[in-house]
Amino acid sequence: MCGCTRLVTQLIYLRSVLNIELEGRSLSMYVMTRRWYEQWKEFVETREQNSSSFPGQIDNTELFEDQESYHLKERLVENEDFVLVPAEVWHKLLSWYGMADQQPPVERKVVVDQPNTLKVEVYPVEIFLCLHSNMENIVTAQFSRTDKIQLIQSVMCRTFAVPAGSECRLWIKSSDSNCERLRNLHLSVLEACLSSGMTVIMETRNADGTWPSSTPQIMRTSDEQDSYRGQPGVCGLTNQGNTCFMNSALQCLSNTPPLTEYFLQNDYLEELNFTNPLGMKGEIAEAYADIIKQMWSGRHYSVVPRVFKAKVGHFASQFLGYQQHDSQELLSFLLDGLHEDLNRVKVKEYIELRDADGRPDQEVAEEAWRNHRRRNDSVIVDTFHGLFKSTLICPECHKVSVTFDPFCYLSVPLPVSKERVMEVFFVSLDPYAKPTQYRVVVPKAGKVSDLCAALSEMTEVPAAQMVVADVFNHRFYRIYTADDSLSCILDRDDIFVYEQKKLEEQQQQEEEEQVLLALYLRERSRYREYSSSSTTLFGHPLLLKVPRNSCSQEALYNLFLQRLARYVRLPEPSEELEEEEEEEEEEEEELYKTQTNGISDDEEQADTEKAGPSSALTGCSDSQSESSTAPEAPPHANHVEASSDCEATNGPEAAPDSTESCEMNNTGHSEPASRQPDDGVEEETEENKLEEACSSEPAAAVEQPIKKRRCRKRKRLFTIQAVNSNGTTERGMGDAGSAVCFDSQPYVAIDWDPEMKKRFYNENEAEKYVKNASMEVPQQQMTVQLEECIKLFTTVETLEEDNPWYCPVCKKHQLATKKLDLWSLPEVLIIHLKRFSYTKYTREKLDSIVEFPLRNLDFSNYLLRKSTSKSEPPSRYDLIAVSNHYGGLRDGHYTSYSQNKDNGQWYYFDDSKVTFAMEDQIVNNAAYVLFYHRQDKVRTPTLPSPKLSPPSTTEPKTDITSSEEDGASSCVSMETD
Repeated sequence: MCGCTRLVTQLIYLRSVLNIELEGRSLSMYVMTRRWYEQWKEFVETREQNSSSFPGQIDNTELFEDQESYHLKERLVENEDFVLVPAEVWHKLLSWYGMADQQPPVERKVVVDQPNTLKVEVYPVEIFLCLHSNMENIVTAQFSRTDKIQLIQSVMCRTFAVPAGSECRLWIKSSDSNCERLRNLHLSVLEACLSSGMTVIMETRNADGTWPSSTPQIMRTSDEQDSYRGQPGVCGLTNQGNTCFMNSALQCLSNTPPLTEYFLQNDYLEELNFTNPLGMKGEIAEAYADIIKQMWSGRHYSVVPRVFKAKVGHFASQFLGYQQHDSQELLSFLLDGLHEDLNRVKVKEYIELRDADGRPDQEVAEEAWRNHRRRNDSVIVDTFHGLFKSTLICPECHKVSVTFDPFCYLSVPLPVSKERVMEVFFVSLDPYAKPTQYRVVVPKAGKVSDLCAALSEMTEVPAAQMVVADVFNHRFYRIYTADDSLSCILDRDDIFVYEQKKLEEQQQQEEEEQVLLALYLRERSRYREYSSSSTTLFGHPLLLKVPRNSCSQEALYNLFLQRLARYVRLPEPSEELEEEEEEEEEEEEELYKTQTNGISDDEEQADTEKAGPSSALTGCSDSQSESSTAPEAPPHANHVEASSDCEATNGPEAAPDSTESCEMNNTGHSEPASRQPDDGVEEETEENKLEEACSSEPAAAVEQPIKKRRCRKRKRLFTIQAVNSNGTTERGMGDAGSAVCFDSQPYVAIDWDPEMKKRFYNENEAEKYVKNASMEVPQQQMTVQLEECIKLFTTVETLEEDNPWYCPVCKKHQLATKKLDLWSLPEVLIIHLKRFSYTKYTREKLDSIVEFPLRNLDFSNYLLRKSTSKSEPPSRYDLIAVSNHYGGLRDGHYTSYSQNKDNGQWYYFDDSKVTFAMEDQIVNNAAYVLFYHRQDKVRTPTLPSPKLSPPSTTEPKTDITSSEEDGASSCVSMETD
């Protein structure tokens, strides 16, 4: 079977395996780096066995924290960092390609997360286990989220040699001094909200029938903090593992006066709705009430909302586990859940919605609100619901549809910039110039050509002479074309832009074909025999355009020496790099043939057919010898000879003259980068130099064995090897593994002996780069007013294709125009700033600073209904709480600012830590969800505001909840699906 057919068969087989039914089977999945998997797919789908995208051995190095424990890195994201493949697929791939560096396979269990829902546990739960009698002896164990608490108890009994028949009970250590009892041993790890890093303590009953935990001040539950008395409501919430989003939302709602007073006064007990099919049997309302009562009891530094989280996960599976989520999404679920659990309407009647049909807005709005209250009547509706007018216009028949719809919060858009700032490294054609880092402004929806054009204005290098590439792990992850979209490039990618040589007019006329050559640097192993698996990539790769007929070993060797001249030191004349001269004439003659150009055409052809790793590359003209090599010689070429060191030369003038010529041709500059003294020798004309270079091969061929015996082999600094895009040399790639296929992107590597690299390669210099002045200019952060966002919310927009409107006149779905107008506002207005932007091609978070007022936010100019009587509520609001989000799309942290309803003081809530806050700290680029209270409903504080001492330069900011019990306050960096 030919190679292409075999690879296609592999692809078909793997696709069939990937489509297997997982349900009802006990399976394992394997974690594999996405980069290798994508490269393998590209290799297979090209159906070319010799494709340069050959993936090589499976290499999961980038997924591990280190090469000793092989623990997975934290916050890896599926389909971005890794992919999951079934066991059958993994074993096939492993048998075909093998595993790099004896890495262990990363096998993970497939578990039932919810009914009819399967999940792969990429990160098992890692729990610390200890006995109450010896809490210093801690053992680490891993459990599946589906394991029962009873299994943990069995493991602990076995681990700590607890006598059989002993009566035991378990506790979760939630902080340094607080523990919670694990009462139900039949709960799963997931249901009990156990997460990695938590400690489970086992105690056994004493002989006198008491429990050790009953001893005072040894183990206290969270309900026994009787000694603490603090300001009610100033209470932290312990992070249970990526639950800062929930803590932030709870703190904002906790500091919403009408809702909190409703629960503190036990009004909810009379309104719990246990029969509402859309509700949650009152469980969410009761769990929320428990949290509020604990937070406002004034007896807790911090509360662990474990039961509340379990209830939320039970009724909303998206919040199960310990992935990070959106605080606004939790708010939306919680407000809806509380409304349905507390809905005063026990049986909802069916109401047919009517269109305005030309009726006055006042009439239609009153009817809509009346119908809404007939089905929805709760404290949530009383506090948070408002009404807006929706106007739809059909683009075909111009039918106008007007409806009035209730809302619980306003999601207002932020003005989006059409430009993007990118940071790139520019690699000049001048070999002595360090890479320069630039910051350029490009169109957000632009192409790679736009990036080159922007960089061209700063470097004065034509955009046509630039090639853009993504460099990862010392190799090219992707080489872009001019038409590639900039959306393919992420902000975290290392982007290098390489200047390429401009073709001279004569070369353009001759249409000499140029080859874009990708160059990798590799170091051979000191201990293993030289092979593709005994080399290590290092340094930054290079991209060079070279004529196709100048790809001989000699020409490339000299060209690479020149391009690396900044950090590759050339040998001095006194330094011995020569290998020992062969004694036998046959060996000496073979050395002369392989290391010089003094061979006949027949011998050259025969030698090429037997080429090994250092032979000429496919597609290169082997007839080019010294004539193609001379123009490529590096600076100080009189000190280095690429192939031989002969005592009989053509004179001292040849080397320096050819050096100047080659630097001019290869750098594109009119002056050489480095020049040796002429020693009084007259310069030759360009024609004479070319004539001498072209005549060098016949001259060498005429030499007799006398000259041949006087030649000694000059040891090269490095060797050149054809490789694939992964930087590995694999058997079966062309003839003897040395061919470069010019039908695809050619890759070569220069292999360094460790000793030669140590002597002549300056690693510190190679890593140096300079920053352009553009990097020093601070990026101006976009600042917008909240009023601008509200105006955008009420702007006419056209519906998207995936959300059309059914026109009752045209009898089909139409992309109608839509306009929203505010009609009436609630007592507490929640404004959600849509910082997260998701389109078909891009995902981003907008970090613009939205300037919002802390007092007197006036909506009178945005309300469609104008106040006609004194009975109408005012339209001015004061800020009472803010949910903050710090970070980007993949990771971040939620906190909140809230104003205490009793003393009017602002506080900063960061999970279990609570600190005083000043008003000038609240407006920043992290503000995400804003809570405003209408001024006519604002309560006057019943307690005096605490007196704050002036800030000190030596003392840290006051931490109200700072105590020894605060042991779980830090927030784990979040993960997003």
